[in-house]
Amino acid sequence: MAEAADFQGTSPSPARRWLLRTGALFAGVPLLAGLFQLPAAPSVQAAPKAALSEATGSNTVEVSLDSLSPSVPTEGDTVTVSGTVTNKGKQTVTDAHVGLRVAPAAVKGRSSIDDAAKRTGFDQYADGPEVGGKYVEKFSALATGVAQPFTISVPVKELDLGSDGVYQLGVSLSGRTAAAQYDQVLGIQRTFLPWQPDEAGTKTKTTFLWPLISKTHLTAETGPGERQTPVFLNDDLAKEISAGGRLEQLLTLGKDLDITWVIDPDLLASVVAMTGGYQVRSGDTTVAGRNQTVAKEWLAELETAVQGEEVIALPFADPDLAALAHNGRTITGSLSRLKDATDVASDTVQNILRVEPETDFAWPVNGAVDPSIVKVAISAGADKVIARSDSLQESSSLSYTPNAARPVGGGTTAVVADARMSTAFQGDMTKAESSTLAVQRFLAQSLTTDLQNSKRRSIVIAPQRMPSASQAQTMAQALTALQGGNWSQPQELAAAAAAKPDPSANTKIPSASAYPSSLRKQALSKSAFEEIRATQADLDRFKVILSDQSRVVTPVGRTMDREMSTSWRGSSMDAAVYRNSVQSYLNSLTERVRLIEKSETKLSGRSATIPVTVQNNLVQGVDNLTLRLTSEAPKRLKIADHDFDEQSVDISGGHSESVKFTTNAEANGPVTVVAQLYTVDGEKYGDEVRFTVDVTEVTPTVMLVIAGGVLLLVLAGFRMYTQRKRAAARLEAEGALTDDETSESTPRDDDANTEAASVVHTVEEERPVNSGTDEPEHASDPAPDTARESADPSGTGERVDR
Repeated sequence: MAEAADFQGTSPSPARRWLLRTGALFAGVPLLAGLFQLPAAPSVQAAPKAALSEATGSNTVEVSLDSLSPSVPTEGDTVTVSGTVTNKGKQTVTDAHVGLRVAPAAVKGRSSIDDAAKRTGFDQYADGPEVGGKYVEKFSALATGVAQPFTISVPVKELDLGSDGVYQLGVSLSGRTAAAQYDQVLGIQRTFLPWQPDEAGTKTKTTFLWPLISKTHLTAETGPGERQTPVFLNDDLAKEISAGGRLEQLLTLGKDLDITWVIDPDLLASVVAMTGGYQVRSGDTTVAGRNQTVAKEWLAELETAVQGEEVIALPFADPDLAALAHNGRTITGSLSRLKDATDVASDTVQNILRVEPETDFAWPVNGAVDPSIVKVAISAGADKVIARSDSLQESSSLSYTPNAARPVGGGTTAVVADARMSTAFQGDMTKAESSTLAVQRFLAQSLTTDLQNSKRRSIVIAPQRMPSASQAQTMAQALTALQGGNWSQPQELAAAAAAKPDPSANTKIPSASAYPSSLRKQALSKSAFEEIRATQADLDRFKVILSDQSRVVTPVGRTMDREMSTSWRGSSMDAAVYRNSVQSYLNSLTERVRLIEKSETKLSGRSATIPVTVQNNLVQGVDNLTLRLTSEAPKRLKIADHDFDEQSVDISGGHSESVKFTTNAEANGPVTVVAQLYTVDGEKYGDEVRFTVDVTEVTPTVMLVIAGGVLLLVLAGFRMYTQRKRAAARLEAEGALTDDETSESTPRDDDANTEAASVVHTVEEERPVNSGTDEPEHASDPAPDTARESADPSGTGERVDR
């Protein structure tokens, strides 16, 4: 460097050459001394080779950087860093101190930030010299495994920062060990320091999505009352909206930031359901929920926070667009259910929060898109799809980050979120060091993007869908620092989507084969959508008989939206259990309208009435039902002179009704009869009821035979009667004549008279009762004990009731 200071084209002066040589001699003395000492080192120190290499390594001491403030320093600021150092080696570190190092030049490009963050070992050229002096913290000794805290404050002017840019800031620990008695760097942690002290000439417009999304909490089940008390899977939602909970933190932090709220309407509907009486599943029973006050407070605070702010409403329950596109698109009804979930989103948000949301944005998982996903989004009414730059990648020839808006054809705009900044807050942010490093790296990427060129650009940041409380805190810290910086300004998502597209940006949607296999494995399967379709078909059959369809269609329909939720990714077993519970509950409702089983019935008359009972155990009335009774042997038993008969059914809630069918017997023997309910559109409803009718009716042929036999008996009796009457009259006449001619009778005549009297007596005893009156012919005759015969036709057979 001294030689470079001389004038070019001339040789150094003699005095300067002497100084250079003398300096070189003194500089070489330590090196020669080290060479002479190297052979003797093993004999002086008996430490094993492993311990020596461990002691001289730059990873011997773990340096944790827990805080850095300010995150974005300006002129006159003092940078303060704090953290801990922990000796991971086997030897005590002595004469140690912690100091700061600033790289000699700003980081060049966004990929250089990624490379610098991956480095682990110490590099004196890349890490730069230590600030040193009084800006260090000293430790006399660091025992193995013991963490020691440190705090260092350095004025910005001492950091010797150059032009605007991002500088790598290293926090290093130097010291000695028994194996190496000289100062060396034994541990280092690096981060980034954005340096933009003055207002940038062209600021980047930044849109930050702030998601209020949760998992599925509500079941399809509701109570029987007028309010229909909702039933929750658990009380986890109450934990999320309580103080310190995930959703409470997102709300509390977000209301003080310039963000775009992205809200799942199902979350709002679930919290509203908590504000009144609600039940929580506990094993096979339910218990009363007790967090109504918490729910009311959270909703009130959210309503206040979103007034005048941009709100994006996702389709109800945040359906998985990629799963629909890949596995559900060919299943009947899946896309129409997505459209319905989109239509109901706006009303839900507007009714609860009193703001009108944007509903024309679709947000696939991780912003990964392919042509089928875009088509599904369009089918639901969205004309803007939130993608991510690691899916819609730029060509290597583009040296800067283009605008987020990209026209992808058909009037659809892909709003491409920046992948580096969107994924900056993933992982465990409960550790202070992880949070601090994430914040500084996020800010570094943002500033580097702004410094790429002088074009004004729109950047969108779409973090993970359901950030934890610690991740939300880290996001808020980074966004607060960004909005306090000099190179960025906030912008709404709608404005970013409407920005002029960069002509050099990629506008081609990647093919289906480019969709990440890891995401594809997590999606709902085709069989899951088939189960949802089956549940929908059962609901369609059930709702037509209800007098108040909304009591069932609304809760069960919304629950089927939840069955398609993105929140089920990676939880296929839980999703299957949830679907089964919805189907089981719907089955239990449909089974409350049913036919009562019948035992064997005997039909002893030629015609009879057979009752079939329909029971309605719902709290509402049912109609639009038809009960059909069918005879499987119509030649033996007819239903209303046909094979079957039908009657409409209309039953109030909690009641039963017996529907009566007229039957006609044609022959004896058992007949199987089938009762089945049908809806108005001819679909079978519920299970059929089969029972046996045992026909004992006498047929007309047998009746004729019996009648003929009775007639013959009557004729024979009448003939005998007339013959006896004539004989008696003749004997009586003969007896009177004999009395006139002969005053005495001979013994033979007495016998004859006795025989004649006996005959007359017999005839009188067998004389029939006068059919014209109920009075006896003679005073000594008894009164009749049966009614007189009627000439009317016989009545119907006995009524058959169960």
